[in-house]
Amino acid sequence: MRTAWLIRTAWPLQFSGKTVGIVGLGRIGMAIAKRSEAFGCTVIYHSRSENPGANYRFYSNLVDLAADSDILVLACPLTDETHHIVNMTVINALGPDGVLVNIGRGSLVDEPELVKALLDKRLGGAGLDVFEWEPEPPKELLDLDNVVLLPHVGSSTVETAKDMADLVVKNLEAYAMGRPLLTPVL
Repeated sequence: MRTAWLIRTAWPLQFSGKTVGIVGLGRIGMAIAKRSEAFGCTVIYHSRSENPGANYRFYSNLVDLAADSDILVLACPLTDETHHIVNMTVINALGPDGVLVNIGRGSLVDEPELVKALLDKRLGGAGLDVFEWEPEPPKELLDLDNVVLLPHVGSSTVETAKDMADLVVKNLEAYAMGRPLLTPVL
């Protein structure tokens, strides 16, 4: 696998001032929105329902969101409804200057369609730290100059590992005492 910071590429990415479309405006989506605003980006979003507390424009239609986005960030959970939520239609709406960033789950994206769109230059680029067939990214992506691939390491910090361990203990204590779990599995 190529290391992005050791290679020169003809794919410059200007983030400031772009329109960032976020799919899933939960805790992580809101954190991405706030950080995007700090760079002078316009934030728009698509979720299952409109978030009345959000100061961002809501799109009920994902294709319309993609068409109005320079960068489309996937931060939603993987469910039956979101499996391959980014398909050929969404990719084409994002267009040859658009960038897809997937930090959610690999199966949110129809990966064969993504590969075809990148090879055909129907999509400007992609930043991926999750893949449909973890941990292997599609081999076709490895040599593309308009793709950044990274392992999913968002929780690989000492602090996060400690927080996760503490949460497990709190859930076990709640279960043992007959109280509701803090993070029940549905």
